[in-house]
Amino acid sequence: MKPGKHFTQSSKLLNVRYDVRGPILEEAQRLEAAGHRIMKLNIGNPAPFGFEAPEAILKDMYSNLPHAQGYSDSRGIYSARTAVSQYYESRGIRDITVDDVYIGNGVSEMISMVLTALLDDGDEVLIPSPDYPLWTGATTLAGGRAVHYRCVEEEGWAPDIEHLESLITERTKGIVVINPNNPTGAVYSRQTLMEITDLARRNNLVLMADEIYEKITYDGARHINLAGLSDDVFTLTFSGLSKAYRVAGYRSGWVAVSGPKHRAEDFLEGLTLLANMRMCANVPAQHAIQTALGGYQSINDLLLPGGRLLEQRNLAQKLLSDIPGVSVQPAHGALYLFPKLDPEIYPIDDDEKFVIELLRQEKILVSHGGAFNYPNTDHFRLVTLPSVDDLEEGIGRIADFLEEYRER
Repeated sequence: MKPGKHFTQSSKLLNVRYDVRGPILEEAQRLEAAGHRIMKLNIGNPAPFGFEAPEAILKDMYSNLPHAQGYSDSRGIYSARTAVSQYYESRGIRDITVDDVYIGNGVSEMISMVLTALLDDGDEVLIPSPDYPLWTGATTLAGGRAVHYRCVEEEGWAPDIEHLESLITERTKGIVVINPNNPTGAVYSRQTLMEITDLARRNNLVLMADEIYEKITYDGARHINLAGLSDDVFTLTFSGLSKAYRVAGYRSGWVAVSGPKHRAEDFLEGLTLLANMRMCANVPAQHAIQTALGGYQSINDLLLPGGRLLEQRNLAQKLLSDIPGVSVQPAHGALYLFPKLDPEIYPIDDDEKFVIELLRQEKILVSHGGAFNYPNTDHFRLVTLPSVDDLEEGIGRIADFLEEYRER
């Protein structure tokens, strides 16, 4: 008998990284299997921290289950797409019709489908650094090349427009804008968004707006939908229910198409083909969309003074800033902080190794800055979803670890 052949992963995965759920998480799972309790401050999953879905959404899903047993239109059920279209109309974006909305199994699926439909091998996509790493991984998997533009920490993590413009080449296909930003919590000004829109206009580029955190802003920060700033730039807007409506596990998201669609008919045909190939998104979760977008917006209660999300963000920012050698830009949106460790005080050569050491010693799980395609080794990301008591405990352990690190 011939020796068995080894089956290896596809070469398409050679340069694909997704370190948010990589070796550090595997080490956490090993420690849990050994009986340790790990405080997980690495993933923006609201449910484990006591955030529950609005009751109206659950009731609507339950009532529609008997009618959700078959496939739907591959783009999504009509009521969900209508609700998304009407939501953007209420935001002043009037050219997103029902037929311009594609429902997916979360925003992640729609990002992958869009990039697969859009990119030829070697096409370039401009992605912020730091980024949500799915954008970089999905671009690479689709045969494209992720090119990262700087966001400037000292300017509240605003994109460096000059650097962004300098990266545009003949192979550039589009610009990704993550607003509010994950991992930094930045909320971009109208001026910044207008400058990015103008770059796309002058260079005939697609704008891809990841706005999953659009309803989660603090301190009076106002989120501006990128699609609302032009009618002559082809724009793809991604959003969904997972964060603001606390239903990450339902996998209910969408992409909405706006701008000069007549110039993108071939691309949209390809996107429809991919939607058809996966049959449809999870149908029961699609029934949550109309109720969510049209109902009482309970997320606002969590963002007002006394609301959990605001109070937790405030506390986390203060506790981190109180640690010697740690600075953190205020997060005006989303669910994360991206603190900096002063390299003079904490000379870290390998931020992944640093985070694993923190995990082993203090049983605290955070994400290293390199996981977000950030070039320096002096940042990490933690979520602000835990209760104030848990944040005090968790950041206290981080402070203890850093004190020992300084002494070393």
